[in-house]
Amino acid sequence: MNNGGGTRPTFLKPKSPSRPPPPSPSGLKWKSWSETAHRDCSPALCTAGCPLSCEVCRGSGPTCSGKTKTCEAGKDACVIVVGQSATKGRHSVNTYKACMKFSDCYSGFVSTTMGPKDYMVSNTHCCQSDGCNRGSVPPPQNNRTENGLQCPACIVPFQETCPGTKAARCVGQETHCVYFAGNVQAGIINAKFATRGCATESACYTKPGAQVPSASYLYFLRRADCLPAPRQG
Repeated sequence: MNNGGGTRPTFLKPKSPSRPPPPSPSGLKWKSWSETAHRDCSPALCTAGCPLSCEVCRGSGPTCSGKTKTCEAGKDACVIVVGQSATKGRHSVNTYKACMKFSDCYSGFVSTTMGPKDYMVSNTHCCQSDGCNRGSVPPPQNNRTENGLQCPACIVPFQETCPGTKAARCVGQETHCVYFAGNVQAGIINAKFATRGCATESACYTKPGAQVPSASYLYFLRRADCLPAPRQG
C-alpha cells in the first residue's frame, strides 16, 4: 500500500479494543450479553430454534420506526445506529435499525475522518432480546478539533484499493489509521469501495468478513486494517 511518502507501511494486527457498554438508549434498558443471550425458547414453542425479532427501518433524522421482523438464521442481535456524516461538505443525520450478527456488532461511539469535508460519526447499540432496538440512542458527539495525528487518506468508489496519497488530520478521539475495502450496499445498489483515514480505536474491532452497518449504508468488508496514527511531521 502506497502511503504517498515512498514507503510501504506494514499494517500490524491490532489488539482488539474492549467493548464498553454504550450509553443507555432512550426508552431502552441496557442488558448484558449474559442476560440476553439465553432467551426463553422452550421446545414446545420453538421446534426449529427460536429466531430473534427486531425493529427494521432506515430514515433521516435521529430516530426511525418500522415493523418488527423475524431475523434470518445466523443473525442473533438487534442494532440501532444513529450517525452524522459529511460527504464533500454535505451534512446528514440518519438512523438505521435491523438484525445483524452479534459478533459483528460494536456498541458505542465510532468516528472516522477521510478529509476535512468527509467524515462519519456514529453511536451504536446492540442487544439480544425481541424488539430491544425500539426507541432511540443519543446522537453522537462530533468533536472536530484536530489532535495532532494524521493518516493516509482516500475514498475510491468501485475499486478495492486506495493509494492514500493525501493526509487526513485526525480529530477528537481518533488515534488510529484505518484501511477498509469491500462492498457497500445502499438500497439495491451494491458496489466495491476502498477508503483510508483516521478513526477511533473502536473502529479496530471491525474484522474482515464482517457486515458493518452505518446509519446510511451496509458495508461488507474484505479488508479492515488498523494501526496507531503517527503525529504530524
